[in-house]
Amino acid sequence: MNYLLMAQPQGAEANPLMAFMPLLIIIVIFYFFMIRPQVKRQKELRKFRESLAKGDKVVTTGGIYGKIVEVKDNIVVMQIDNEVNIRVDKNAVIKDMSDAPQPR
Repeated sequence: MNYLLMAQPQGAEANPLMAFMPLLIIIVIFYFFMIRPQVKRQKELRKFRESLAKGDKVVTTGGIYGKIVEVKDNIVVMQIDNEVNIRVDKNAVIKDMSDAPQPR
């Protein structure tokens, strides 16, 4: 009985574009709210890692705070305490701490 109510009027053809419209709208929403901001963050992080220099205060993905002593190809040597240096992969550096609030 319900199939009679849903039937198209005679002479009218279904527009194939209208069938895909909800899918296209979802893809556009995903692009602007999820994909585009993620790509922007990745570009900023890559630019930050390329600009690392001696003396920068940074944080690693493991939460280690330190000061850069030396920058090589893919390795950063960080000083985490007096006379304590560690080698860290450049991809593990996530933040610059120069703009962080200083403790009082």
